Amino acid sequence: MKTVLVASSKGGVGKTTLSTNLAAHYAVEGKRTVLVDADRQGSARHWAEKRAHMPHPVLPLDGTRRDWDRKLPADTQVVVVDAAAGAHGAELAHFLDVADAVVVPVLPSAIDVEATVPFLETLAQHPRIKKRTLPVGLVGNRLKPWTNASQQHMDLLRQWPVPLVAELRDTQAYVLLAGLGRSLFDYHSAQVREHQDDWAPLLRWLKRA
Repeated sequence: MKTVLVASSKGGVGKTTLSTNLAAHYAVEGKRTVLVDADRQGSARHWAEKRAHMPHPVLPLDGTRRDWDRKLPADTQVVVVDAAAGAHGAELAHFLDVADAVVVPVLPSAIDVEATVPFLETLAQHPRIKKRTLPVGLVGNRLKPWTNASQQHMDLLRQWPVPLVAELRDTQAYVLLAGLGRSLFDYHSAQVREHQDDWAPLLRWLKRA
C-alpha cells in the first residue's frame, strides 16, 4: 500500500486539487484508492462522494479522526491524504509516520514561497525526514509560465535542497471538474492531455518513492 501526504503551511495553494486529482489518477489506473480528508472543510470528502457512482470511485475517509487508519479496507492499494490547511510538522506526525512521500504545493508568489520555508523546517524535524527515508517534493501550482513572476519563483525553488518535482499550469478546468467530482484523468481530449503531461514528472517521482 502506498500512502501520499499532500500538505502545506497555508490554505488556498491547491492542496485539495492535488489530492483529488492524484486520487483519481490512481483510481483510473485500476487501483483501490482511499482519499483521507484531514481538513475540517471536507472539500476532498465531498468531491469523493460526488464520484461514488462513477466508473472509477474513490473511497473518502474522515482524516480529522486519529483512528482513520482503522477504517481502511483490507484491499486498499493507495491512500492519498489531504492534510488540514496550516498544519505543521508536529500536527502531521501521525501522517508522516506512515507516508511513503510528502507533496508540498507552492504558489508562484513571494508570500507563498516565504511561508513554505518555515513549513519545510518543521517537516525536517520528523525523524524519517531527518534520516531521508521519507521523500519530500515541491509542486509549483497554478503557474502562468508566460509571466516573469512564475518563472522567477520557480527558478528560486529549483535552488532549494527540496526537489521541485512538478510544475502545474493554471487552468479553470480544475475548478469545473472539482464541482463534478471529476479530475483531469477522467478525460482524454487533446487539451486535457496537455495538462496531464504537467503531472507526469510528479507521478514518476511518486512511483520511485
